[in-house]
Amino acid sequence: MKHTQRPHRARARAAFGALAMIAFAPGCIGAPAADLGPGDAISVTVFRNPDLATEARISPEGTIVFPLIGSIRLAGLTVSDAGEAIAAALREGSFVRDPQVSVSLVEVRSRRVSVLGQVAQPGQYALDGVTVTLTDVLALAGGISESGDTKVVVITDRNGESERIEVDVPAIYRSGDLSRDIELASGDTVFVPTAPVFYVYGAVQRAGAYRLEPGTLVQNALSLGGGLTPRGSERGITIHRRMPDGSVQVMDVSIDDEVGPNDVIHVREGLF
Repeated sequence: MKHTQRPHRARARAAFGALAMIAFAPGCIGAPAADLGPGDAISVTVFRNPDLATEARISPEGTIVFPLIGSIRLAGLTVSDAGEAIAAALREGSFVRDPQVSVSLVEVRSRRVSVLGQVAQPGQYALDGVTVTLTDVLALAGGISESGDTKVVVITDRNGESERIEVDVPAIYRSGDLSRDIELASGDTVFVPTAPVFYVYGAVQRAGAYRLEPGTLVQNALSLGGGLTPRGSERGITIHRRMPDGSVQVMDVSIDDEVGPNDVIHVREGLF
């Protein structure tokens, strides 16, 4: 019965450390290349004009109010383009002769993803231009919890089309193929399901539920259960498996057969 993208390599390795429950502080904002949007907080400075220094939050209409020039639309611009737009308005209004404007992002609210399920800190996290990939966001969420599956589900919405993507996170690093570390977009949802388990009971030392790892055989399962008791028999092993139609099938198995999710392994006592 056999059953069978971008991030720099060093930053990706750091994100993978979150799988071992290393928490990362989410408050640090880098210099993003992503567009500004409503709710984002920015800081604006004008070289040699400290009186024009401004901190503002972009309104639902996509604008801020800036000294001298009044309302200006910044939503949809990068921070670099936003600085150029403010400089152009200051120049055109003859307020500053040769304005040199710097815009930095203080807080991101317009581009967020949701992280749900078996992580240390479920919630919404900002995509700030540095945090853009799946492993980045898992790191911010404190990593996958002990009960979480390493196969993570990402639900995306691109151009009105929803897609469900399953990502084997450890496989990204085992293979060295960091292109599998998918780039997230605002509105995406990351869900970490509970890891699959199997059950062992009967003539074993430690009956109970155990985490199912890929390729687990009956002999591995029995080992996790402490092995057979003196009266346990390898010829008396059955698996109770729930089928797709909801029925439960009882199968005689050998120690070399593979275990499936939610299988119940029962070891009968031998006749002496």
